[in-house]
Amino acid sequence: MSGPNGLARAAIRFKPSAFIGTLVALMMTAMIVSACGIMLETGVRASVPPSRYEAAPVVVAADQQIRYTVGSGEDRSAEYVQVPDRARVDASLVRTVAAAPGVAAAVPDVVFPVQPVPSVPPVQKGGASLNAQGWGSTAFTGTELTEGAAPRTGDVVLGGSAAKIGDRVRLETPAGAQEFRVSGLTRDQGVWFNTSEAVRLSGHPGKLDAIAVLPEPGVSAGELSGQVRQAVDGKAKIRTADTRGTLEDPLLATAKETLIALGASFGGIATMVAVFTAAGTVALSVGLRRREFALLRAIGATPRQIRRTIATEALLVAPLAGALGCVPGVALANWWFGQLKEKGAVPEAVELAVSPLPLSIAVAACLVTALIAGWAAARRPAKIKPGEALADAAVERVGLGKIRTPLGIAALAGGVALTGVAASTSGEDAANTALGVVMCFMLAVALLGPLIARVCAGLFGLPLRAAGASASLAAANSRANARRLASAMTPIVLAMAFSSVLIFLQTSTDRATEEQQRAGIKADHLVSAPGGLPLDAVDRAESVPGVTAAVGLVRTSVLVPSDTAGDTSWLSASVQGIQGDPAALAKVQDLDVRKGSMGALAPGKIALDQVVADRTGAKVGDRMQIRLPDGTPAEPEIVALYGRGLGFAEITLPAADLRGRVTSPYAQDLLVRGTPEAADALAELGTVRDRAGYATAASLDRELNAWGNRVMAAILGGFAAVAAANTLVMTVLDRRRELGMLRLIGSTRRQVLGMIRWEALLVTGAGVVLGSAIALATLVPMMKGLTGQAPYVPPLVYGSFVAAIALLGLTATALPARAALRDRTG
Repeated sequence: MSGPNGLARAAIRFKPSAFIGTLVALMMTAMIVSACGIMLETGVRASVPPSRYEAAPVVVAADQQIRYTVGSGEDRSAEYVQVPDRARVDASLVRTVAAAPGVAAAVPDVVFPVQPVPSVPPVQKGGASLNAQGWGSTAFTGTELTEGAAPRTGDVVLGGSAAKIGDRVRLETPAGAQEFRVSGLTRDQGVWFNTSEAVRLSGHPGKLDAIAVLPEPGVSAGELSGQVRQAVDGKAKIRTADTRGTLEDPLLATAKETLIALGASFGGIATMVAVFTAAGTVALSVGLRRREFALLRAIGATPRQIRRTIATEALLVAPLAGALGCVPGVALANWWFGQLKEKGAVPEAVELAVSPLPLSIAVAACLVTALIAGWAAARRPAKIKPGEALADAAVERVGLGKIRTPLGIAALAGGVALTGVAASTSGEDAANTALGVVMCFMLAVALLGPLIARVCAGLFGLPLRAAGASASLAAANSRANARRLASAMTPIVLAMAFSSVLIFLQTSTDRATEEQQRAGIKADHLVSAPGGLPLDAVDRAESVPGVTAAVGLVRTSVLVPSDTAGDTSWLSASVQGIQGDPAALAKVQDLDVRKGSMGALAPGKIALDQVVADRTGAKVGDRMQIRLPDGTPAEPEIVALYGRGLGFAEITLPAADLRGRVTSPYAQDLLVRGTPEAADALAELGTVRDRAGYATAASLDRELNAWGNRVMAAILGGFAAVAAANTLVMTVLDRRRELGMLRLIGSTRRQVLGMIRWEALLVTGAGVVLGSAIALATLVPMMKGLTGQAPYVPPLVYGSFVAAIALLGLTATALPARAALRDRTG
């Protein structure tokens, strides 16, 4: 007898169909693992080279993260969350930094938006908004005058403007509208004030975005940072090298979180699904050859030789599959990353990190998966007595696994328990628990597959018995070969469950949002402008004939506490800051107030969406700890709870509470109640839309989330679909002898193909029902927590899922069945 190496090579050579299926499954696994690994590594390594601060080797700035501790004892860990806007440093630190050894200059730096008030000459050629800064920043940005002089108090330097020296221009700044004399011109786009005046006009006097530190001659960046760090003494963070770029581009922090979440959270789920599915394919490949192993045992092969043969097969197939799968994995990561850049979720300067590490992990994952799955599948054929081997291989085992069954029951019980927990919680807790529901139920399906398949075959087989000989034979075959049915059904359940959860989560959220917007918007006109509306937009709108109410909305976010399992974490909550009379809000926006009164809004008081209140345990009259957009702690009093936070904002408060805490204090939207004739006059403030236009504009903000869910559904669903097709092809090709026997005993070709079709419909039907049930068990508590409503499943989308899976099953069985019959009859 040949050794294990020879047996493994002979098996691959003479029975390639089983190994091609294994190769495909492991390649797909490597693709998923490598793509997610590349995204994770990119998120960890992502950095933006400094641009504005390139000539300043050291920058002093506030910590842009809120840090907190969760857990206790040895389980304690430090967590952090990014502040929604920008945290700023105290201007008094400039003197402290300037006095540090080796410092040539400590330059206060602020950047803030300004708007030109309609005037002649124009402030800027084209465009409606621009950034302003202090002239002192030119010491490190390199901006130079082309004409005129540096600005003094009451002066301004303009870039890219048609203005002339000595002209008077009027600018809307966060501190209010004011007239300035043009003292100089530059080639760079923007506006420059005297540095001390820029700090005053920025809207947060006494606070700076950063302090740029320039060294004395001969002082290195490392020496300078050490001296400055000692001088600051923990009152601010010291930025050097590429961390200066992080300060310049706040999008980087969000991009890092997005990439890490894709690579770690989604990648973890996708990898687990891929590995589990690949393991099932490997086990199926070994199980389909139990007759071969039985024959080897009958002619004297030892258990060790059987195990070594299977291990050698894995060593021959897995590394090749892993290496081949990394190629499309890199391509998938490139496409995915490019799409995120295109949609503005990742800064242009960030590059995709492709290193040997994630590729090596992908190949190793394939190898370990193949070895473990092969070893588990080989346990019985290796240890069975030679005399019993052939008899055991002749029929499928009916008994339940001693290990798989208890684990499957435990997973099923865990899914049921988590469903109850998710149904009794709300908000993010319900959503997070619901993810555990789908994972537990999927694990239960995989472990209890043969038992579930036998039950499904019995239930679905009842109507098949009355549908003719082919259907009756399909039902009998399915009952007798439950393990084969389970192998094909599991990936179909995966595809249906995960795709449904991801897609219908988005459709449900979108529907709830749109319903709240339609029911809640009472304004006749929505006015918006690219750089925000003037600070006096509400007063100007109220003076328009025909206008009965006007409210400006400053949109931003704050951080709110969330208690989970005794630990307090901080979550972002959307905010609308009200400019104008809070009592007028009810005339333009119906938030479905359930407790309290929106008319009680005043500085230091807020209104909450009911979902946020449930998540935090807050009630009307309580004082709630929050972190304002710049990270400043606050404890406003809750005066109202409302039900339409998903469509508008989770927190409503006076815009006065945001003053000095946001970079841009300008309202993004102005809601106006008035006659149709008022629209012409309102057009002087910005673009005017009607109620339908408001809903459309708001929907665009959710486009990235919807796209992300579709991509994840396509990746997971596509993988599971390919795995299902792969498994179906393997099982049909392995049945050549059975199909030939049916032809020999008188079955027609049409009857045999009819049996295969009915079996495919039984498999896909069972998979669709189970996958839909798992998705529903996940979505119901998830949507109850997020929206308070039942999930919305568009019939056409769901029907397309079912049709695609049915077509997949029929195609993946009919084509190999025809080939097998042609081989037998040809």
